[in-house]
Amino acid sequence: MTDIQSYLKHYDGPPLRLMEVCGTHTAQISRCGIVSLLPPSIHMISGPGCPVCVTVTAYIDRLTALCIEPENVVVSFGDMLRVKGSRKSLNDAKAEGGHVRMVYSPQDTLKMAADDPKHTYIFAAVGFETTAPVYTMLLEEAEQAGITNVKLLTSLKTMPPVIDWICANQGGVDGFIAPGHVSVITGSRIFAPLSEKYKIPFAVAGFQGPEILAAIYALVKRRGKAGVLNLYPSAVSEQGNLSAQRMVEKYFVPCDAAWRGMGVIPDSGIRLRDEYARYDAGSEGLTEDCGANARCQCAKVLTGALSPVECPLFGTCCSPEAPQGACMVSMEGSCYNYYINARKTK
Repeated sequence: MTDIQSYLKHYDGPPLRLMEVCGTHTAQISRCGIVSLLPPSIHMISGPGCPVCVTVTAYIDRLTALCIEPENVVVSFGDMLRVKGSRKSLNDAKAEGGHVRMVYSPQDTLKMAADDPKHTYIFAAVGFETTAPVYTMLLEEAEQAGITNVKLLTSLKTMPPVIDWICANQGGVDGFIAPGHVSVITGSRIFAPLSEKYKIPFAVAGFQGPEILAAIYALVKRRGKAGVLNLYPSAVSEQGNLSAQRMVEKYFVPCDAAWRGMGVIPDSGIRLRDEYARYDAGSEGLTEDCGANARCQCAKVLTGALSPVECPLFGTCCSPEAPQGACMVSMEGSCYNYYINARKTK
């Protein structure tokens, strides 16, 4: 047993609730059995770090409507195809004759559009600060190649405002494992104002089990004190990727954004600048969030108010094979990772 493991195992201080706000961290915590190394007084909770999970149903409804129009083809990553809107998913719409294509990279859209100028190819652009630069590359290449039949339906969100929302509205979080991928782009400094505002520590962590355990140890040791600890210096700097930040600022501006379970949070998203509005497929005003199954508790799971195992649908009628909510669809979703790793702890 390492010194870190020994310290955590025998921790006898006040109860702590620590939140990870990255879907990859959520997956690794469950996969590595990290909660089994912690005492009951250290409670790990999952936050809104899965981009597919936090996307509201109105956005899915817009995609399913667009793909039915004969001049359009909707392009998306695989997870998004299975998430239901208020009535159906993109896979359902495809079965009804909708034009839907799955890709592994947004750049694949360019070749499709260039080879088929009679259709407009609409990419489902969801994500956080991590993926926003990828969409700027797509737009940049489309402009350079003169490809005019590519558009984005955006649901791009930023992390600090939603963490602020959780602290202000949900409360009860004693420290955050900051998202490593996001921090590569934004830099660790982006979490400093929140740390000072709420007097809680943030630890930027990598994605291996020992790295996550080290982040938990750092948060426990610094409990009750502000500070941003960069434990992922091989990839994360204080300033972040300035080139990527400039590219995002070239094409996007901050905007209010709708989050599943949290409503509209001011300045928590980004949208295309007016001068690039020709690439927008109708992203404005997509705020409604009414799931197909009213008993699904994804909204509460995303904010840490409820553990996946506390949802009445979990493991009964809701599973990865028959998901009732987005948190069971995505490989970064809390419910999905609790289920496939047989995690029962709250």
